[in-house]
Amino acid sequence: AFAKAEVSHPPLFEKVANHIISLDHIGAFKPQELSNIVWAYATSGESHPKLLGKVADHIVELDNLRAFNPQDLSNLVWAYSTAGKPHPEVFQKVADHIVALNNLAS
Repeated sequence: AFAKAEVSHPPLFEKVANHIISLDHIGAFKPQELSNIVWAYATSGESHPKLLGKVADHIVELDNLRAFNPQDLSNLVWAYSTAGKPHPEVFQKVADHIVALNNLAS
């Protein structure tokens, strides 16, 4: 919402990022929540490499991306590209997932 409203509040983004980073694991986050988090940081221009790295590492370590819908995947790769922290492993994981689909409408 802050990014969409073009409102900047770096201390808020820092606090949220530090909280997420402090979590032992982020497996409780739903795919949409993960993609929304990285999208929000990329859209707002708030750079937080540790947060982006933690989310990227989590995504790469997942057995598969079946729980991610096409919008989640699109938001993820867009966010990492826009944030200037591409994390090639995330792009590879998403690409491998899409190639393995039987139907692109899935």
